[in-house]
Amino acid sequence: MQPSRDIARLIEIMAALRTPGTGCPWDLEQTFATIAPYTLEEAYEVADAIARADLPDLKEELGDLLLQVVFHARLAEEEGAFAFPDVVEAITTKLVRRHPHVFGDARDLSPEAVKGMWAEIKAQEKAERAAARAAAGLAPEEGGKGTLSGVALPLPALTRALKLQEKASRVGFDWNDARQVLAKIREETEEVSQALDAGGTEAIRDEIGDLLFAVVNLARHADVDPETALRGTNEKFTRRFDHVETQLAADGRRPNDASLDEMEALWQDAKRLEKQSERAAE
Repeated sequence: MQPSRDIARLIEIMAALRTPGTGCPWDLEQTFATIAPYTLEEAYEVADAIARADLPDLKEELGDLLLQVVFHARLAEEEGAFAFPDVVEAITTKLVRRHPHVFGDARDLSPEAVKGMWAEIKAQEKAERAAARAAAGLAPEEGGKGTLSGVALPLPALTRALKLQEKASRVGFDWNDARQVLAKIREETEEVSQALDAGGTEAIRDEIGDLLFAVVNLARHADVDPETALRGTNEKFTRRFDHVETQLAADGRRPNDASLDEMEALWQDAKRLEKQSERAAE
């Protein structure tokens, strides 16, 4: 079987891998549950390629992510639930319905109006799904019917916190000023300090969780994605610590051989060099 630019060939390859007797033993053992972690991993690798602005790698990672979609669709087809064309039909139907300003009569909408209309259409879709499930005698969707239902539990904690806050904001449970969120962060920081003084791992964990939640809220008010912001800081930390290790290695030493003050001085040197590089690039 030859490679191809046609999605139909990818679907054929997946079917061949899942064919009992002639397929791949590993692929034949997989289920929705065993494949799900790989799906999440591939999504993160797509995000990583984007963050690194590595377009050749992005092409590869998008292919890996597409394979996950085809794999899940094949598993569903084998169970008689749906197939890949049904997945395509579902998303194209959704996109057309959620963009009446492109495919319908609505015109000249602001980005804010588009976002509000998107939320209204999603709510309508959810109500229709609930009615259809009830008519078919199926249990309600996971998460109940409340405002915060539908925010998936497996999401990264920062991303899930952001989505919970966005949903609460739509019904008015929100501050109007980012500075009010800053005041909340100061309050939560003081509560962390009190928990540290009192001791007790559970209380400290809870207060740190509250602080992180408040920081996510600040990011949301500043129109910053917290997951992206933290990923960027992780990379910055890695670059600067690599500089510390490189400079110590030049003296025949490792971090364990240096004092905190020495490493802090090298850290500040890394910051200075980064700023010089940024100014030179301007």
